[in-house]
Amino acid sequence: MSELGIVYALLGAAVAVFLSGTGSAIGVGIAGQAASGVVTEDPSKFAKVLIIQLLPGTQGLYGLLIGFITLSKIGVLGGGLADLSVQTGLLILAACMPIGVVGLLSAIAQGKTAAAAIGIVAKKPEQFGKAMLFPAMVETYAILALLISFLSVSGIQV
Repeated sequence: MSELGIVYALLGAAVAVFLSGTGSAIGVGIAGQAASGVVTEDPSKFAKVLIIQLLPGTQGLYGLLIGFITLSKIGVLGGGLADLSVQTGLLILAACMPIGVVGLLSAIAQGKTAAAAIGIVAKKPEQFGKAMLFPAMVETYAILALLISFLSVSGIQV
């Protein structure tokens, strides 16, 4: 067994989880600042702004999912470690990169968009449905990155 192959694969799982999770934390924080201001002025809008604030948190969940799939695939969660070559470890690392990088950047962008959507709800709460569409559009790219990482990790023979 090549220890270096396992190290690269574990690094891939870490990249998926750490980067997308960091992006989600930043994005939810940005939206949360806007939500706090709205709730200070009108506590009845709490539920609507909370839903919008939570949207940037999905990227962290997507990264966590890819991290779990990766750990399971290489045997960390299911028993004995797989015998991975350096090449296979690097392939797994590369397969985890899309959700890590796109998750990081899209969660931050979604946090900013969610903050703007929260501003819509603050002034016109009846426009909640329309306001949700703006941050949801950013989500599309996180889902595409999740799909690519999932198909890539699943397709690597271990």
